Amino acid sequence: MATVTTAYMKRPILWVSGDWNAFFGFGTNILVNMLVLTGLLRFVLKMPDSIVFGRILPALGLMMCLSTMYYAWLSYWLASKTGRDDVCALPSGVSVPHMFIVTFVIMLPIALKTNDPIKGWEAGLVWVFFQSFILMIGGFIAPIVRRITPRAALLGTLAGVSVTFISMRPALEMYMTPIIGLTCFAIIMVSWFGNFKYPRNIPAGLIAIAVGMLIAWGSNLFGLGYGRHEQSPGRVLPFFPAYLAGMNVVVLADDAFSFLVAWEFMSLTSWALVVSHHREAENVRAGYIYLLMASFGTLALLLAFGVLVGGSGHYDFAAIRGVQPTANVASAVLLLALIGAGSKAGLMPLHAWLPLAHPAAPSHVSGLMSGVMTKVAVYGFVRIVFDLLGPPEWWWSMVVLGVGGPSATLGVLYALMQRDMKRVLAYSTIENIGIVFVGLGLALAFKAEAMGWVAALAFTAALLHIFNHAAFKSLLFFGAGSVLNATGERDMEKLGGLIHRMPQTAIAMLIGCVAISALPPFNGFVSEWLTFQAILLSPQLPSWGLKLIIPAVGGLLALAAALAAACFVKLFGVSFLGRARTPVAAEAREADRFSLAAMFALAALCLVAGIFPGLFIDALAPVAKTMVGNSMPHQASLEWLTIVPIAESRSSYNGLLVFIFVLLSGSIASVAIRIDSP
Repeated sequence: MATVTTAYMKRPILWVSGDWNAFFGFGTNILVNMLVLTGLLRFVLKMPDSIVFGRILPALGLMMCLSTMYYAWLSYWLASKTGRDDVCALPSGVSVPHMFIVTFVIMLPIALKTNDPIKGWEAGLVWVFFQSFILMIGGFIAPIVRRITPRAALLGTLAGVSVTFISMRPALEMYMTPIIGLTCFAIIMVSWFGNFKYPRNIPAGLIAIAVGMLIAWGSNLFGLGYGRHEQSPGRVLPFFPAYLAGMNVVVLADDAFSFLVAWEFMSLTSWALVVSHHREAENVRAGYIYLLMASFGTLALLLAFGVLVGGSGHYDFAAIRGVQPTANVASAVLLLALIGAGSKAGLMPLHAWLPLAHPAAPSHVSGLMSGVMTKVAVYGFVRIVFDLLGPPEWWWSMVVLGVGGPSATLGVLYALMQRDMKRVLAYSTIENIGIVFVGLGLALAFKAEAMGWVAALAFTAALLHIFNHAAFKSLLFFGAGSVLNATGERDMEKLGGLIHRMPQTAIAMLIGCVAISALPPFNGFVSEWLTFQAILLSPQLPSWGLKLIIPAVGGLLALAAALAAACFVKLFGVSFLGRARTPVAAEAREADRFSLAAMFALAALCLVAGIFPGLFIDALAPVAKTMVGNSMPHQASLEWLTIVPIAESRSSYNGLLVFIFVLLSGSIASVAIRIDSP
């Protein structure tokens, strides 16, 4: 409890907003300590539950209430007497070092010797009785020691004791469940050292607890199923939460230094996950190429920020926004940002690592690398080019379009030629990243020509495709991982007939294949349709260069969409339809319920985003408004949940009606087939 006084108040304030952090921090600490104490009493000392829950814990609760009230009264009295506004009541609870010392040094030996845990407990009470006299004597000696001892010595000793006995225990316990502990630790560090304020001043401790619970539930959902098949969990578990934390800090960074450090940390932890199965030579080679390309990309981003900052020495983004770079500097930064972010995103010709690293990594890691990490790279490009560089030049879009269009088409062409299921998905990531960069290139073109409403359309299409790709590509990687666990094979030619052995996995994979093929009513169709709507408005641009290149890129996207449909018809048909071509496929078993739950949750997300796209478009409107100065019209208020990107007279789409039509058509066809069958 903090107490604050002002010139207009005679009584100290009992509660201020900053006390919420202390409340959640110390409250959680006391709860954990009580649980630990309960475990020591029940499982180490073997004390009966009637004593633990009937006497000890109620007495402990009463003691903490009385001591907390006493400390609060002391704080209030001191603040009232001195007029100070920095008085804070001491926290009261169970001492962690004292708890373990008394248990293992005094109580446990006596309990073991007498074979009576109650005797051990009585010995502990005797020790506490004598300890109270020691503390009382210390209360009289402490003022004398404080007068003759330098303050630095006292504070140094206190800090050493605190770090050793209080901080080190939870710091080491983070690694007992690292996926939760390290992520929550990163949230706390971002708040404390990054001076980052969470929305509505929600305490960082509360957010850390909530995020930890969500990660625990979510990771258990798929990890309980997939993780049991992991041969080397010790090479995955320590790096997976660190990888998550690195990606989060990249997005939260508000200065170039933090951004680059987090970017490199993300690269190194993902490399460790790629080479987790290091006994396979192919995986080691994949890790080497990935690390080489990651270092090259980080170097390019380092140069980009160096050129952008120049000699000012101010690396925070707010200061960078206030400096208008020259045309040559801006052009150099654009190219460096495209190289640095493009190499991490998998743009051609910087894609060499992607089809090697994705199959080498565990399937749930591959899903994150394709569905999330490549999008963090896109975020880096957007942050630099749309936010920090200032107003764009029209020819910037030609560079971005010239990379995005061929990446989309060549990526899906490479995917068509693969037999490895995970490698098909890896090359498909290149295609989808190309589609995203086409949308960003269109947004740059329209923004440079002061066509803000069309720029918002293209930018929203790119952001929506980022979200859609994260959903259906994670679903497909999870499905590929389930097939790999069931059969031990990634080669599609050695599978076949899995729809009979793994029907639920087949349904989830079918939904993912339809979504990634950009077929309605699923989410992949909406974002690509919006991108084509922006392409159709390119004749309004004044530049003849853009009038020529944008229709050509549109043709490449149309070809990529058709090839993607053929690619995933092949993937699903060869792997799941027909008859089993090998014994492992014939003996495959359905995935566990946790893996299926994770896949069907993503499948439902793909369907919801396809049926109700207006809700997702409206959610992206503030981002588009900030980056391109405009946003799409509000969509959720339109009748029948229709989306109208430009004008109703030009184009509109209603995912709900399409879904109902598909559902009715399928039902009628199913009934007709059953009637005609003998």
